[in-house]
Amino acid sequence: MQKFIFIICLFCSAGVALAQVHTPGNTADSAKIIWKQIAPFFEAPAAHKNDLGHYRSPLRFYDGSMVRTPADWKKRRAEILDQWTSMLGKWPPLLKNQQLKILESIKKDGFTQHKVSFKWLPEEETIGYLLVPEGNGKFPAVVTTFYEPETAAGLGTSERTRTKADFAYQLVKRGFVALSIGTTDATKALTYSLYYPSIEKAEVQPLSMLAYAAANAWHVLANQPQVDSSRIGVLGFSFGGKWSMFAACLYEKFACGAWSDAGIVFDEKRPNVNYWEPWYLGYHPKPWRPRGVITDSNHVYGLYPRLVKEGYDLHELHALMAPRPFFVSGGAEDSVDRWQALNHSVAVNRLLGFKDRVAMTNDRIEHLPTPLSNERMYQFFEYFLKYNAAAQPKPAGARRNEKNNKEK
Repeated sequence: MQKFIFIICLFCSAGVALAQVHTPGNTADSAKIIWKQIAPFFEAPAAHKNDLGHYRSPLRFYDGSMVRTPADWKKRRAEILDQWTSMLGKWPPLLKNQQLKILESIKKDGFTQHKVSFKWLPEEETIGYLLVPEGNGKFPAVVTTFYEPETAAGLGTSERTRTKADFAYQLVKRGFVALSIGTTDATKALTYSLYYPSIEKAEVQPLSMLAYAAANAWHVLANQPQVDSSRIGVLGFSFGGKWSMFAACLYEKFACGAWSDAGIVFDEKRPNVNYWEPWYLGYHPKPWRPRGVITDSNHVYGLYPRLVKEGYDLHELHALMAPRPFFVSGGAEDSVDRWQALNHSVAVNRLLGFKDRVAMTNDRIEHLPTPLSNERMYQFFEYFLKYNAAAQPKPAGARRNEKNNKEK
C-alpha cells in the first residue's frame, strides 16, 4: 500500500513540475525547473573534460598567433568566417523583405497550421508549413529543416520518422511559432540539396546554400507580427541536423541552434557523416561519384578533400556560435567523444566570459531520435527562447561583479 501511495505521489510531483514548465506567467520558476533538468548536459563528462583532441584551436589565428582577449576574438571570428566563406562560396544577397504567402489554413487543437510559400533562393520558391499557437504574440520561434517539410509539421507519412522528428508540431504545442521547411523536389530527384546558380555549375557548396535558404526562412519568420525576431532558433535531425548546424553557425541572427545526430565534425569512419558527398561539401559536376564511403575505387572530389588536407574541421564553425548557445543531441553518429570538438567552443565562450552555452546529450545509441532525446532539445529551446528574460546567463565577469557588489 505504501509503495502504491509513493508511486501516486511521484506521478503527481512530475505532473506539477510539467505544469510549472508549461504554464505562462511563471517564467522564473519555469526556467529554474527546466535548467535543473538540462544543466548536466552543459558539462563534459570527467573523462572528456578539457580534452581538445586533434582539432586545431579556434583561439589561434591562422598565422599562429594566439587569441587572448574578447577584442582579439572579434577579429579571429571575422577571420574564420571570411576564410570559410571564401572556401564555401559567397551567398547571393539575402531576401529580407518578403512576406509568406498563405496557401491554406487549418485550425487545429491549440494552433493554426498554414501551408505557405516563400522564396528561399533568388529564383526559387519553396512550400513549407507555418504553425502558430493560439494567443497573442510576440512568440519565440524556430525553423525546422529536413528532407521535406511534412515530417516536422506532424504530417509525415514515414513510420520511421513520423513521430520521432515532428519537431515543429511539438514546439508549437509549447508556445513556439514554427516554420517547417524541406527539400522536397531535390529529395525526390535524389540530389537532396540546393545548387546555385544551377546544379550544372554550382558556385556555392550545396550545404552552405541550404544555410542561405534557412537564413531567408529566418527573415520571413522575423517579418511575422506574432514573432519576436530576437528569439528565433533552428533545429534539425540527420540531414536536417547538418543543415541547421550550418545555418546557425553561418547566420548570426539565429539566437541558438540544436542539431540531432548530424555528425558535427568530419569522420570518414561513419557513413552517415558524409560531408564528402556532392550534395554537402564535395560538389562536383555530374556524373556524380557513387554514393557511399570513400574508398580506393570511389574517390572524393570538390572542396571536401581540400578541407581535410589543410586541417580544417567543423569545430571552427561551431566557434562562430559563441556566445549564442547550441545543443547537440547525440546518437549513433555523435557519441560522447565529440566533446573533444565541443570543448573548443567551451574555451571560446570562457574567453568571452560565458559558461553553459554548449551542451550535448548521449542518451541513445541509435541514429533515430527518442522521446527523451527530443524532450531535452525542446527544454533547451524553452529555456533559452521561451523564458529568455529569466534564463539568459550573464557573462561570468558580470556574475562576479554582482557577487562582489552584494558582499560590499
